[in-house]
Amino acid sequence: MILIETIEKLKEVLFRIKSNGKTIGLIPTMGALHEGHISLIKKAKGENQVVVVSIFVNPLQFNNPDDLEKYPRDLEKDLLLIEGITDIVFAPSEKEVFPIVPEETYNFGELDKIMEGASRPGHFNGVATIVKRLFDHVQPDKAYFGEKDFQQLAIIRELVKQCKMDTTIVSCPVVRESNGLAMSSRNQLLSFAKRNIAAKIFNIINKAKESAAPNVKKINDLVISEIKKLEPVTLDYFAVVNDATLKPVASLDDAKGVVACVAYTIGDVRLIDMIRFK
Repeated sequence: MILIETIEKLKEVLFRIKSNGKTIGLIPTMGALHEGHISLIKKAKGENQVVVVSIFVNPLQFNNPDDLEKYPRDLEKDLLLIEGITDIVFAPSEKEVFPIVPEETYNFGELDKIMEGASRPGHFNGVATIVKRLFDHVQPDKAYFGEKDFQQLAIIRELVKQCKMDTTIVSCPVVRESNGLAMSSRNQLLSFAKRNIAAKIFNIINKAKESAAPNVKKINDLVISEIKKLEPVTLDYFAVVNDATLKPVASLDDAKGVVACVAYTIGDVRLIDMIRFK
């Protein structure tokens, strides 16, 4: 495994790889790696000859400076976790990636106006800015993202389409802890007790779907009512949407694919999740 910290060195190494006709899979991350990331790496390893993992905490996608400050960082631990299953780790500094303040702006229509976009203005423009730069530097054949960040997946697919990039986006299922909590780097910031409380939300959503389907209003009412009973949880949003358009559905019968997206804060840690309904 090679650790690279500069764009110049990255391009030099990748030029040799591409010259030999090898395919490249990219997993963009912000570090604090866990089994969810490992699942992406293993998927990429099975479909490409070279796997690149980027580790970069992108300041552009944080609305809250305190959230950026407390985001977990441990490069040494990350490297140990992925040793043997990753070929290249690209871990640049902020100055390396953004030598000047970036000014790119993207228009994603309604995709970035709902759910995370409504709660975190500018977040997805920051995501698009770093993903576009990583794709330009690495030029991967495929890039891998977890479905937990379901809206982000839609944004990145639209980015690839708008910029006419020759990279296939591969979505991978949510990986969960034994109690049902979706794996997230932010879980490290939770106490054991709070992790178990957060895990109840996954169960609440599934039970609401089982008891109230296909009526989405009834599902919404049940989920919101039960989450309000949890302390110290504050619900940001819960939405049941078409998995292709992200538009709300009134009935689970309204679309071939339907997912539930949720965001909430437990204590001072904000988490999101996605549960596929059909």
